[in-house]
Amino acid sequence: MSTDSILFGAAAIPEPDREWLAAAERLPISSIWQGGHLLPPTHTGEAVTRLALMTAWTERVRIGTAVLLLPLYQPVMVAKQLADLDSRSGGRVSVGIGVGGEFQHEFEAVGVPMRERGARTDEAMAILRALWRGDPVDHEGRFFRFENLRLRPVQPPGASGPAMRPGGPPLIVSGRKEPAMRRAARLGDGWLPYLISPSAYARSVQTIHTEAAAAGRDLTGFEWMMYLYCSVRADGDRARADVAGFLGGAYGDKPASMLDKIAPSGTPEQVAARLQEYVDAGVRHFVISPAAHEDTLGIVRLAAEEVLPRLKLPATPLAGTIR
Repeated sequence: MSTDSILFGAAAIPEPDREWLAAAERLPISSIWQGGHLLPPTHTGEAVTRLALMTAWTERVRIGTAVLLLPLYQPVMVAKQLADLDSRSGGRVSVGIGVGGEFQHEFEAVGVPMRERGARTDEAMAILRALWRGDPVDHEGRFFRFENLRLRPVQPPGASGPAMRPGGPPLIVSGRKEPAMRRAARLGDGWLPYLISPSAYARSVQTIHTEAAAAGRDLTGFEWMMYLYCSVRADGDRARADVAGFLGGAYGDKPASMLDKIAPSGTPEQVAARLQEYVDAGVRHFVISPAAHEDTLGIVRLAAEEVLPRLKLPATPLAGTIR
């Protein structure tokens, strides 16, 4: 994917909604994302179910999971689900992947030890890619074993063959710690961290490049993304109150200065200045996640129409990307 421009996506907060998605598609955004837990503590959806809704209720934008907790899923089953959704959407699906760990009971419920979640994710990613190539697959791994399996994505009505992209959807690795960075460098098609500062993002870029070089991997076409909680309002004080109310409690009522490092808020001019720091650190595709309990579409609209045009690419291209 070319990185000669800066792209905006949006998180469908709080839940995918047909009218919200239709309005968002009319904005100058490139993607819409939503994740989900298996057993969340609130009445919120699961990642593949939400992805299916977004597939049905959008026409233009790229749609993705942010994130799918891959170690909780049987990889052959989820490979088929994602392949079918990519085919039915005309090749618009992307798969943001995380290892989870916030809710231990989810792992206990599906019989997956938390200590194995990283290794299971790595093996599952390899299985997804193998099955998406379309040839018969034999696999003998630590966690999964099968012989002569061939995945056939659903054929959309009127199509002469499956519309899934060759090789399947891109796998975008999420996280904040070095194991996730190493996974992105070795196995991922992109990097989608969250709740990190611009300086931390710059360090992650360097770590990924170092790990990729050690593995002999060329990162041309790698996607440098950022899942960014933020609030943009004409009233900057209201935007800052949004973030404090949405994220503050989760971080022990940290001061506003701490929240501003990881979740920008304010007027379009103020937020653009903060996002420019991320661009300078290497971000090329922001997923704007409205950190607010109301009028989330208003935040996405201001971000797309008044923040995005203010951002500028650095004069020096990001190493390992296409120009």
